[in-house]
Amino acid sequence: MNIIVADYSGFCFGVERAIKIVEETSDKGGRVYTLGPIIHNPQLVKKLEEKGVNVKKSVEDVEKDDVVVIRSHGIPKQHMDKLKDNKISVVDATCPFVTRAQRQVSILSSSGYFLVVFGEKEHPEVKGIVSYANNGFVVVENSDEVERYVGFHDKIGVVAQTTQNKAKFDMVVDALKSKCNELKIVNTICNATDQRQEAAKKVALISDIMYVIGGKNSGNTTRLYEICKDICPKVFHIETKDEIDKSDLIGVENIGITAGASTPKFLIDEVIEFLKEVEHAG
Repeated sequence: MNIIVADYSGFCFGVERAIKIVEETSDKGGRVYTLGPIIHNPQLVKKLEEKGVNVKKSVEDVEKDDVVVIRSHGIPKQHMDKLKDNKISVVDATCPFVTRAQRQVSILSSSGYFLVVFGEKEHPEVKGIVSYANNGFVVVENSDEVERYVGFHDKIGVVAQTTQNKAKFDMVVDALKSKCNELKIVNTICNATDQRQEAAKKVALISDIMYVIGGKNSGNTTRLYEICKDICPKVFHIETKDEIDKSDLIGVENIGITAGASTPKFLIDEVIEFLKEVEHAG
């Protein structure tokens, strides 16, 4: 069996930066918490808990002497304001690409644009992004929702969740052209997302089976799975090697692997080693 690992699999810049920040903060001592999981990977969050970094679900749970690390997805503006008002020690690990999206929303909104955000309505990054809109907004998950939920406005500004699919963003943009007199497009999808998705497509094209490794709660990993599923005949979204069914590998020659931006290297390595053991046992 040939094992083909897609380029750009695993941690992106923003996630790697967030992990480094939270580990450095933890090393200084004190009660360190993240507001929500630092990234969408249960295995890594558990490892951080073992080091004493725990998760608090809301601003209301934070106590005065806590040190709070802001997750890579960012948090809503009102939550950040409340932490600062309560004089909580805050360490901001928001991905710079997410910060840029927040800033663009603020600029567009202040300039009188009605905001359309392409992304997952319940995703923490999206909730943070829309909190910077003060002139009306709507979140759409596809171009069909543009028709259903977006009325006519003189000026519309459109941005995207940073880990979204560029092709689908373009479809949303096309659907918006008939909804306004002026359309301002700001592509806030990060370069790492484009690179990862394109690399995954190339591997899916030459694979008999594909494993997409990452948290089941990870939006960018789920999108990789959806992209690969349209190309490769057998695709599985797994968090760990324990989810691999050996019977799926019977008669397989080429195995493709990709991983989400929040997937640690050790999980990818464990999957590769497991597949090698299966090959040798076969």
